[in-house]
Amino acid sequence: MATTVRPVKLDLHRLEAMAESDYYNPYTVFDWPEALEEDRPWMSEDLVTLAGTERWDALTRDRQLALTRHEAVNFFSLNVHGIRELLSEVVLRIHTRTYADASEFLHHFIGEENEHMWFFATFCRRYLGRVYPAVPQLGPGRIEGVGEAAGELVIFARILIFEEIVDHFNARMAKDPELPDIAREINRVHHQDESRHVAFGRHLFTQLLDQVRADRPEDIPVLARYLERYLEYSVHSLYNPAVYRDAGLDEPLELRRHLLAHPARHAAHDRILLRTRKFLARNGLDVRGAAA
Repeated sequence: MATTVRPVKLDLHRLEAMAESDYYNPYTVFDWPEALEEDRPWMSEDLVTLAGTERWDALTRDRQLALTRHEAVNFFSLNVHGIRELLSEVVLRIHTRTYADASEFLHHFIGEENEHMWFFATFCRRYLGRVYPAVPQLGPGRIEGVGEAAGELVIFARILIFEEIVDHFNARMAKDPELPDIAREINRVHHQDESRHVAFGRHLFTQLLDQVRADRPEDIPVLARYLERYLEYSVHSLYNPAVYRDAGLDEPLELRRHLLAHPARHAAHDRILLRTRKFLARNGLDVRGAAA
């Protein structure tokens, strides 16, 4: 993949060493039970998309537990689709001149993400019989009218946003004693790996942003507006009408519209995105102000 973006300067020896020392065999590390208990949640209840609303309180306990099962599988399915997308972008760039300093770490990254995709998909298929398909949504496409450095930054910003949102959920569920052991362990292992990936993503983001500032500062507000739209799109992808239907909830499309307009869910989105928005603001991308 040819690019005129200048090589990024990254010292990733510590992250590479951590990837090697933390390595585990995903095909042997997990103890997969034949079935999971249905009398306990599979996803932390404060993370389901109805949490904090009157619609959650109105559900019977059986319906609440069913919803946690389907939302857990939907969350893992979103991971499967998100990983597949990010891998396709990273593979195109791994041996280019721009990312030569990152090449060794990216080999670890690709291997780990492929293994993550496997164990997320295995959970979905083993315990619910399927991976939820990717749902086409009206999210921001490729950014237009900016320089090549800004275009590259957007690719890695999308990956970083995906990883930080996922990690918000992983960190919470890794410590939730109410969840089945296998659900808690998958979240714990993924959180461990993602801490390295997020550190790498933030470092690369700032390097590319420095190039944008030096070469085309007029692209900065365009980037800020784009990233705010992408943040919103990302949290909205958690609301899957098929999940509501499969959990036995009525009028799933109307329910999704209701939830996306609910103040309690807006507050939940702010919590999910808080860390990412703070990072972007520290780097001069006040995404909320840009979208106003």
